[in-house]
Amino acid sequence: MKFLEFLGKRPPAAAPGPAPAPASAATASERGHAAEDLALAHLQAAGLQLVARNYRTPGRGGGEIDLVLRERDRTLVFVEVRNRSHGAFGGAGGSIGATKQRRIIFAAQHYLRRLPAPPPCRFDVVLVQEQEPVQWIKAAFEAQ
Repeated sequence: MKFLEFLGKRPPAAAPGPAPAPASAATASERGHAAEDLALAHLQAAGLQLVARNYRTPGRGGGEIDLVLRERDRTLVFVEVRNRSHGAFGGAGGSIGATKQRRIIFAAQHYLRRLPAPPPCRFDVVLVQEQEPVQWIKAAFEAQ
């Protein structure tokens, strides 16, 4: 730095903090919502009907279900949508661990308690990954 000052030039000022994201870059929330839209369109094209979206249990420590749909045979389908930009670290499917499954199951149990007679149900996962077709995994895990 002293050498540049000697030459009569000032060093470039350091930016305070990280560089801002470009205006065109979507937020994580926007990317997640877009992935849910894509998953929903995929499932509706297969004949499922939307019942609820982003169902959350009240209070802290609960769970959330991205999509709740109904099959033609009346089976209630709780869907977790996972979105990843690449396949590193297991891709979209690699991010659904035991803790996430427990939270989804907890939210599904909460949802089912509202119904007079719970229908048959299952837990599906839809994987949305850039440059890959949408992948629908039926009965991806079970309530234990």
